[in-house]
Amino acid sequence: MSIRLPQLPGAKLLRWYGRMAYGAARVTAGPALRRLYNVRLEGVEALPPHGAAIIAPNHLSLIDPFFIALVVPRFTTFLGKAEYFDSWQTRIVMEMAGVIPVRREDSVQAQGSLNAGREVLESGNLLGIFPEGTRSPDGRLYKGKTGAARMAVDTGVPIVPTGLIGTMHVMPKNAKLPGLGPRVTVRFGKPMRVPEEGKRDAQILRIFTDELMQEIATLTGQEYRHRYAYTKRIGQPGPPPMLFA
Repeated sequence: MSIRLPQLPGAKLLRWYGRMAYGAARVTAGPALRRLYNVRLEGVEALPPHGAAIIAPNHLSLIDPFFIALVVPRFTTFLGKAEYFDSWQTRIVMEMAGVIPVRREDSVQAQGSLNAGREVLESGNLLGIFPEGTRSPDGRLYKGKTGAARMAVDTGVPIVPTGLIGTMHVMPKNAKLPGLGPRVTVRFGKPMRVPEEGKRDAQILRIFTDELMQEIATLTGQEYRHRYAYTKRIGQPGPPPMLFA
């Protein structure tokens, strides 16, 4: 099995060995991990065979992008927290999964990463965005941020709701390394399009994002909580600043 890595500005943001590792992982580690975790793929026919689209999964584990990368037949670039690149262990996973780091506390760097995400879409490729913005603290599905909807309506691409099941047991939030867990399922729903009015009306983006999260909940069977997920830090009364509300 081989995968063609696209030559596009967004992909070039990944280190060259990261791009090579992505392809190598698909060929070598991919089949082994699919057997090891008995990965079940459902609804893959919903993925556009060509052209740009946003893949929008729930977020249970650090290795979520890696399982998406293993099963999606096309190169997929993810936007992810830059903090994942601070440790060499997690950095390897992120680079193998094709992640563009987003430094959320730095608005200039964050905007640059988002612009890179748009370049991926404008080049006709797949971009992965976790609408929750962070991993679920307890396995439930949380309110989505509107960034994916904004990017989709600006670039005219569909969003594919995606459900991940079982990854939280493979690598829980505080685990240093993945372990052996139950079957992992990756389930794709029908592509959704943001109404054109979303370009001018933020409320349309909010309504669409809520509908997107409901679709993801249907795919995963998770309990849905209509509030943002965040990890409370010492001295902070509420969630950290968000790029998209």
